Amino acid sequence: MASITLKGNTIHTSGNLPEVGQSAPDFEMVNTDLSTAKLSDYKGNRVVLNVFPSIDTGICAASVRAFNKEASNLSNTKVLCISRDLPFAQDRFCGAEGLENVINHSDFKTGEFGKNYGLEIVDGPLQGLHSRAVIVLDEDGTVLYTEQVPEIVQEPDYSAALEILS
Repeated sequence: MASITLKGNTIHTSGNLPEVGQSAPDFEMVNTDLSTAKLSDYKGNRVVLNVFPSIDTGICAASVRAFNKEASNLSNTKVLCISRDLPFAQDRFCGAEGLENVINHSDFKTGEFGKNYGLEIVDGPLQGLHSRAVIVLDEDGTVLYTEQVPEIVQEPDYSAALEILS
């Protein structure tokens, strides 16, 4: 269980992020067209998992915009934006913003991604949503970098995550 904060108030997650050097757990989530996506679908590509509570908050939206901008400069890399938002909300946001370089996945059906990656918030006003985190994987799904953002209203360290990919 990790301790993080929401506007200075301590809350907890269901576990800890996968460790660097480990294989990332596979997942099954929903794409914006309601089809199913798995981590194994991205084998052979480097993957950035940009995880956040909800696309409808300022910091979460900022992280999607920032990674969308950077994704166009990354070779052989897919940026997956993951939340428990409905796929329709994810699609609406990216459509309205003109964001085409990120791929949205929703964990709304089961929340298993959040549980398996230790990201489910287990108490406080955001209970049941995912904490803000960035996980970078190599082409074989091995974890290269993780960041559990300590304060939910803080943006992730984009440059540290992207440096691993350069």
